[in-house]
Amino acid sequence: MNRLGLTLLLGLLSLSLFGQSYKSAETTAYIQKYHKTAIREMYKYKIPASITLAQGILESASGRSDLAIKANNHFGIKCSGNYNGKTYHKNDDKRHECFRVYSHADESFRDHSIFLTKDRYAALFKLKTTDYKGWAKGLKNAGYATNPKYPSLLIEIIEQNQLYEYDKNPDKYLSEKESENYSINGNETPAPKNDSNQNSTPVVKHGKINGVKCVQIKAGDTFYKLSKELGMSVEELQAINDFPANYNLKVGEYIFIQPKQKKNKSVDHHIVRQGDTWLSISQQYGIQKEKLKKMNKAKGESIQVGKKVRLH
Repeated sequence: MNRLGLTLLLGLLSLSLFGQSYKSAETTAYIQKYHKTAIREMYKYKIPASITLAQGILESASGRSDLAIKANNHFGIKCSGNYNGKTYHKNDDKRHECFRVYSHADESFRDHSIFLTKDRYAALFKLKTTDYKGWAKGLKNAGYATNPKYPSLLIEIIEQNQLYEYDKNPDKYLSEKESENYSINGNETPAPKNDSNQNSTPVVKHGKINGVKCVQIKAGDTFYKLSKELGMSVEELQAINDFPANYNLKVGEYIFIQPKQKKNKSVDHHIVRQGDTWLSISQQYGIQKEKLKKMNKAKGESIQVGKKVRLH
């Protein structure tokens, strides 16, 4: 199998061994335990939560495979690349193969997301996150698995357990705080509170993206109003955010109140989706727009869907 250690065979054998149904108490418990992790990955990497959960269920036998239990490795990720962490050895495609060991299953989910951002899967990110059938078939077409039934297996798991609901209504399954934090792409830590005066209510909600302070736009906000609340000029706010003079603020978006970074050290790249612009990507990852374009040798404002955009 020509894959970076993602072993479908392990999951299929485990399913057979445990006699697992796609809708069982074990699978339900697995979904309950990891659905928020899958939603977090969807917000950050635009991979449907249903697909991530279905792959985890299939490939780890709902968390009961030896690899999942002993190594917190739910997707059969091997020790390739520059990995130098703890290892777990078992027979797979070859005898005594090396697999990565994680301190927590969430780390395995993150590695799985990063794996799917490779060029060979770029076409998948042209699909909507609600198109789980397209994703299931696209994974097979891109060479993720050799089993011809792989797409139908994922689709059956998703439909029997109604995992598509996590794609359609993710915030329904998160607390208000979790929803707020996960939806800030590239920033998964709670927004800092204003502790300077415990009796005062902050005029704007602060947070950070790529280490740069930002505020979330609420109904009624204007550049003029924000400039007064933040002690900044309208021109300064527009310049920091690379906004044109006629830019209209959108409720829910985050704008920066400090100069953006020249690169994003925590995320390698972004796969362009429908509606993305150089400006929206620069805001999403807290990178100066012109630095981002220069890094990617871009001329003009056009950008192609499916393009792999470097972030550092």
